[in-house]
Formats: sequence, structure tokens, C-alpha cells
Amino acid sequence: MMAPEPVIPVAVDVTFLRMDRRPTDPAPPLPADTRLERLERCTVPFYRYLYDTVGHRYVWWLRRTVPDAQLAALLAEPAISIHVLYRGGEPAGFYELDRRHGGLVNLSYFGLLPHAVGTGLGRAFLRRAVEDGWAEAQRAVTVNTCTADHPRALPNYLAAGFQKLRTEREVWNVPVRLGLPIPERLRLR
Repeated sequence: MMAPEPVIPVAVDVTFLRMDRRPTDPAPPLPADTRLERLERCTVPFYRYLYDTVGHRYVWWLRRTVPDAQLAALLAEPAISIHVLYRGGEPAGFYELDRRHGGLVNLSYFGLLPHAVGTGLGRAFLRRAVEDGWAEAQRAVTVNTCTADHPRALPNYLAAGFQKLRTEREVWNVPVRLGLPIPERLRLR
């Protein structure tokens, strides 16, 4: 019998949000030195680079545990798209849209790479994610965030027009082998 994998129990409050109407105010423009690209095909290594780099500080752990073949199948799903923000020719952020929910589009992942955080890109980048979500949504665009995410995540989603549906406490058993920095405030004692 194998010993159970060592984990760090992490307690987070997850807030679920929904936008029932497309924004009508003018979108802030992305800076001229940026470009946003919807990837025709996202490879597993590039996805892992984006996911791991954006989420390292925010305990993004779940997709790190998904085997390559399963992640490749997910990325090949026509209803899932990966969008990458480039600035000066290098990745600055990404988002993932999931259209598998019958008229709802879920903003599954959204974030900036560490070098782009605090540079003023977030508001315009989030608005583009919302617009891309609404391009195919019939009923709503959804997203969730948690207390492990950047402290500006929830205020930014609310400012973008999302409405809070509910907040739930979750306990994550984050595998130690992932080497993620777990903030003391999130560690379950």
C-alpha cells in the first residue's frame, strides 16, 4: 500500500460571479504596444508555462496535477479557447474561455504574468476577456475568484460589471510536490 501524497491544506473563500448583460460603456483600449491573440492551437508546454507563471503566487494548483494527455484533450476541445496578451513581443497575460455550458461562457482563468502586474494593463485586458466571452454567450458570462488570488481580483471583476452570486469556503489539499508558496493566512491549522 502506498503512503498518501503529502499535502498542505489550504482554506479559501471562493466567490462566484455572473454578468447577465453585455457592458454598454466604451471599453478602455489596450496599449498600442500590445496585441491579443486567440491561439488556434495551444500546446501543453505553452499552456503550462502560462498557467504556472501567472498562477504561481496565487496557488493555482489544480491544472498542475492534470496529466499531459488529459490537458491536451481539454485544450483541443473546440468550446475552450486560450487568449494570450503580448507586450513587446512576449507574453504578458492570458485568459481561458469555456463555452461548454449551454449559453453561458465561463472565464475559467484570467491573469497577468508577474512582470505585467501593476502596469495598468488589467482593466483593459479584463474588458477584452468580457467582450470575447459575450461574443458567444447567449445568457451570461461567469467567473470566480478566491482569497488566494491577487487582492485586486474581486474588486476588478465587480468594477467590470460582474455581480456576486455567492461565496463558499473550500479546503484544497495542495500537493507539497508542486512547490507552491502557500501564504500563511491561507494555511489550515
